[in-house]
Amino acid sequence: MRISARADYAVRAVLELAVRQGGDPVKAETVAAAQDIPHKFLEGILGDLRRAGVVDSRRGGGGGYRLARDAASITVADVIRAVDGPIVSVRGERPTSLTYTGSAQPLLPLWIALRANVRRILEGVTVADIAADALPEPVKDLAAEPAAWENP
Repeated sequence: MRISARADYAVRAVLELAVRQGGDPVKAETVAAAQDIPHKFLEGILGDLRRAGVVDSRRGGGGGYRLARDAASITVADVIRAVDGPIVSVRGERPTSLTYTGSAQPLLPLWIALRANVRRILEGVTVADIAADALPEPVKDLAAEPAAWENP
């Protein structure tokens, strides 16, 4: 699985809005500077997040962006889907729409299992978890495995 720059930037932008939640809307320029995200690229990402109902925007001098709902109800999966679409795909298709024949038949349950595991992690971590530096224990346990930090 590959996390795109767009998805990484989107999660970081939403996290930046979460830690500033409760105040005035945050300007895109502020988010871009705080997270070292190219401003023009961020504008497109924020538009996708707004259309997906993850963030709200307000125009004008006091305008900017804020989370559309509580950070505890926004998962990392929500953010990635808003900017990149399905989390796991094979050749651009969802695994459930694939069919294999012959010796390749065992691939389908492998791709489905991969999708289930990725979803379990990304749907189990909220923006509030990250903002509070309180990742769920199963995620911490996986990240603590020495092999997780190695590149084969």
